[in-house]
Amino acid sequence: MRQYLAAKAEHPDVLLFFRMGDFYELFYDDARKAARLLDITLTQRGQSAGQPIPMAGVPYHAAENYLARLVRLGESVAICEQIGDPATSKGPVERKVVRIVTPGTVTDEALLDERRDNLLLAISAGKRGYGLAWADLAGGRFLLTEVADAEALAAELARLAPAETLVDENVAWPKLVSALPGLRRRPPWHFDIDAARRELTRFFETRDLSGFGIDHLELAIGAAGCLLAYVEETQKSALPHLTGLAVENASETIAMDAATRRNLELDTHPSGRHEHTLLGVLDETVTPMGARLMRRWLHRPLRDQNRLRLRHQALGALIDGRAHEPLRETLRGVGDLERILSRVALRSARPRDLSTLRDGLAAAPVLRQTIAPLDSPHLSALVDDIGDHADTATLLARAIVERPPVLARDGGVLAEGFDEELDELRRLSTHADQYLVELEERERGVTGIATLKVGYNRVHGYYIEIGKSHSAKVPTHYTRRQTTKNAERYITEELKTFEDKVLSARERSLMRERALYEQLLETLAGQLEPLKNAAAAMAELDVLCSLAERAETLDWTAPTLVAEPGIAIERGRHPVVEKVRDDPFEPNDIELADTRRMLVITGPNMGGKSTYMRQNALIVLLAHIGSYVPAAAAAIGPIDRIFTRIGAGDDLSRGQSTFMVEMSETANILHNATAHSLVLMDEVGRGTSTYDGLALARACAVHLAAQCKAFTLFATHYFELTELAAELPGIANVHLDAVEYGEQLVFMHAVKEGPANRSFGLQVAALAGLPKSVIADARTTLAELERGMHGDVAAPVKRVSPPPEASPQLGLFGGAPAPSRLEKAMEAIDPDELTPRQALDALYRLKQLD
Repeated sequence: MRQYLAAKAEHPDVLLFFRMGDFYELFYDDARKAARLLDITLTQRGQSAGQPIPMAGVPYHAAENYLARLVRLGESVAICEQIGDPATSKGPVERKVVRIVTPGTVTDEALLDERRDNLLLAISAGKRGYGLAWADLAGGRFLLTEVADAEALAAELARLAPAETLVDENVAWPKLVSALPGLRRRPPWHFDIDAARRELTRFFETRDLSGFGIDHLELAIGAAGCLLAYVEETQKSALPHLTGLAVENASETIAMDAATRRNLELDTHPSGRHEHTLLGVLDETVTPMGARLMRRWLHRPLRDQNRLRLRHQALGALIDGRAHEPLRETLRGVGDLERILSRVALRSARPRDLSTLRDGLAAAPVLRQTIAPLDSPHLSALVDDIGDHADTATLLARAIVERPPVLARDGGVLAEGFDEELDELRRLSTHADQYLVELEERERGVTGIATLKVGYNRVHGYYIEIGKSHSAKVPTHYTRRQTTKNAERYITEELKTFEDKVLSARERSLMRERALYEQLLETLAGQLEPLKNAAAAMAELDVLCSLAERAETLDWTAPTLVAEPGIAIERGRHPVVEKVRDDPFEPNDIELADTRRMLVITGPNMGGKSTYMRQNALIVLLAHIGSYVPAAAAAIGPIDRIFTRIGAGDDLSRGQSTFMVEMSETANILHNATAHSLVLMDEVGRGTSTYDGLALARACAVHLAAQCKAFTLFATHYFELTELAAELPGIANVHLDAVEYGEQLVFMHAVKEGPANRSFGLQVAALAGLPKSVIADARTTLAELERGMHGDVAAPVKRVSPPPEASPQLGLFGGAPAPSRLEKAMEAIDPDELTPRQALDALYRLKQLD
């Protein structure tokens, strides 16, 4: 318990797995917490201060399953191992914390989602904004960037989705940071910029950081220093796979805030169904590292048109050369080389990691041979990065058995013929069985005891077993070793000599194999950089082959990226809706140019306005990750940002109503959209009163058209906004068509020029299943309101008094009605000139006019 308490004092904030024989034990509060989280038995052992000590434990061989559950719950665990030799230790075996498993630093295959990055993020705050540094320890990536404000920080957090985040405990963080899973508050000096520079130059063994191009990113350097210290503290080992720092510049990518990523349903859907997301349609990768790269591409569309054209051209070469299918078939056998190489660097790679690496490197020549005939500069560059690793592949083929065991501790990993000394030691131990059979036959003949047996157990070693009924025949040179219920077990000098030789050979064999295995990992670590380059190239090849397969299967075409501003798409389709629906999808065109920057979209609910807007945003996004697009043709100019304001939802955790969320997202768009931005605005202003909402919607549309001049799709039910096309240049009207047959409404889903002539709200309500009596009552009220709007002098209906919100709606931008007598009388009163008596008299007069 002294050992345990000493280790726990060093790691008070994490669960401590304390190795005792074949179990990891937890005590006191750790035991109570683990029992609750893992649903394991809470027991007790011994006493402290007269009270039983709570204890819970998990088997050593099954620890990974329990660790995975704890990590998914955001918990961290310190692993305290026996590092002393039980055979030579006097008193308790020495124990030491060898690593700390945290949500952001796990590298074990069983603890990770193979198709999603597992990121550790550090954030530092300053007057200029925020510095971010993040590491994918399982993939060997270390990156950083800086953002200017909380909105940009929210966008980065939505993109990165870190498993664990380190922040300064003295900073008052926004709620979006405070609510992050796996949040760790660190002392402020961990973010000190000067200390961070020293630690980073020490780690990367450089004179300064100028070679990484990050000297100007002081906040990010502070975050990187904190992150590095945390990783070294938890891993307690060298990190040779983190070979450099890379900077992600916002100017390189199309910016998307958190709302846009959510509204476009890139990789998550409100229903939780992966197939209803863009990634679900797009991802046909056959390797885990390819799947992770596909997700990164999707969340980080590029603005560099030259890089994107190279990707588009590579897809064309793959499709034309019919090469993507054979390449995908070869890549199926490659495995997750990226994470395997990280475990090699950390010296935690298991035997099956090395067999997967062996098979992956063996596939490299086939990949190179298949790509070689294709005319694509980008594919040729990938061939160079894959490289030739024949020596390493040959070494692994010689070293590792075809089907290695899961763990290296029990031996049987290295192939016969790899090491002569190991082969000799194995022969000594494996030939033991034949010797024992011969010894048994010989001893039966000498003693005349036909039931004599020679056996072995782990406690007593080798023995000769003779039933008690034959005890009189036991030779005098037999020495009793053990008594059982019906027999006696003996040992002879010959058998004892053989036992010492065999057991020594087995132990020496395991020791030799462990040493050779470590040596093999050391050799592989020396080739880490070219092997990482090969893994990255194979991952990208996997993504390109997946995109080529999607383009061919789903009938997508290559987009054209142009220098002139604008978006022209012919017969565009929504990739997800088209995939999941059974009915044929109605394609639509869009044309936005310098002289046509906003489309005011009207039409019925359920008519397809939202689908139309999103499909065009997704087509633009797909073009900017290097993919073909679901359209007959697409010409797309420079785009710097994609904004969306779609759907209704509150944020109660931040005290924001549905309308407040809508206005916050709208404000972000109006402040940040530029002439190169694509903006989707759906039903702005519908969360408040009719006049307020209409006024806000019109003002937002005017600001986007006149000030931001962004390419905007503005869907609305306020038909008054269709008048903007005649008032401001660059605005055009389009509508989604619908046809009414009797009481039936048929949605055509076709986009046509000009405004819609009606909303069909009651027909859609009927389709939704509202009671017929409610629909009939609504029709009556609608007719009354329409008569009022058109100046009908019919007597008002007495049976119902519509609420103020539903009163006849006059044109907001038409001429104002003549003032009433009451308004004229009020206008004539000057409150500052009235005595109290005069004010009272005026109030009575006004009352009479009402």
